[in-house]
Amino acid sequence: MIKFEKQRIAAIGALLRAREERVSVAESVTAGVVQCAFSQMEGASDFFAGGVTAYTIDEKVQILGVERPLAEECNCVSREVTEQMAVGVAKLFKKTSWAIATTGYATVVDESEGQLYAFYVIVHQGKVLHSERVVLPLGTSPEEAQYRYAVMALDSFHESLKHTARKIF
Repeated sequence: MIKFEKQRIAAIGALLRAREERVSVAESVTAGVVQCAFSQMEGASDFFAGGVTAYTIDEKVQILGVERPLAEECNCVSREVTEQMAVGVAKLFKKTSWAIATTGYATVVDESEGQLYAFYVIVHQGKVLHSERVVLPLGTSPEEAQYRYAVMALDSFHESLKHTARKIF
């Protein structure tokens, strides 16, 4: 079982609950790790709508609305594809104001050009608030890469929640 820092996940859950907002998740490289974190939050059903793990181009296109030519051009690993995944999952789970998406490489493959990297995106009300490319050291295990990508996305989501909360309240 993957365990997350209790204080971090409790703070995310508390902010979402206080704002009466919900989140959905689209994952590729993290393969459900971000969703796992939400499932460990107290009262998760109050604010976690669900998620999609889409590994292939076909699923990203059919389920999340990613543009096929763009996806094929970059093996589904780019800032633009990740943004489309986030916007797509927010539309799929209609009552979510927040969305998180991840895509990238947990192992070095030919398409990754010798690097270990991923993108994650945070969307609020259909608008991209944060989009980042993360590079990990070569030799990072696939499990550790998935966990680290997920934690970075969750940390960024937490910061986005705090930042937008100041504007709203």
